[in-house]
Amino acid sequence: MATRKMLLAGFGGQGVLLIGQMIAYSAMYEDKNVTWMPSYGPEMRGGTANCTVVVSDKPIASPLPSSYDTLLAMNTPSLHRYIDELQPGGDLFINSSIIHEKVERDDINVYYVDTVKLAHEVVGNEKTANMVMLGAIIKKTNVVEKATMGKTFAKLMTGKKAKLIEPNMKAIDAWEE
Repeated sequence: MATRKMLLAGFGGQGVLLIGQMIAYSAMYEDKNVTWMPSYGPEMRGGTANCTVVVSDKPIASPLPSSYDTLLAMNTPSLHRYIDELQPGGDLFINSSIIHEKVERDDINVYYVDTVKLAHEVVGNEKTANMVMLGAIIKKTNVVEKATMGKTFAKLMTGKKAKLIEPNMKAIDAWEE
């Protein structure tokens, strides 16, 4: 892996920033260079939220790229706003639980992930929908290893939160193309 430039976007409350943080922490555990730049509207839930994550084997020149090779759209406004920033040949992850339209670009790889349905069926908890999407991103981009994500969860989910490790790991394994 040389450099992976990711833009993750959705509504506040969908866990977009957490997805970015988990990728960033895991990349650090793998001794990669990483930047994580969050951005969100004035509302905590329902407002816009996005983050840029850059992961590289080399030093990172700019934490805010002008285009991306990975785009996550958790809602329709994010898809419409950012799709033109995705480079040809890039990977587009669409939360098909909310976005029901098909993408017309034929120069990118598109993955439709029904996050809510999978979280409900596999984990029994729709709150893990963002982790379902994280799993899809990891599987297709190889930005970090799944085993490293388990270590990240163990490091960050301590005390009462430790019970969340198993359902989150199940969610990461939920999506199959």
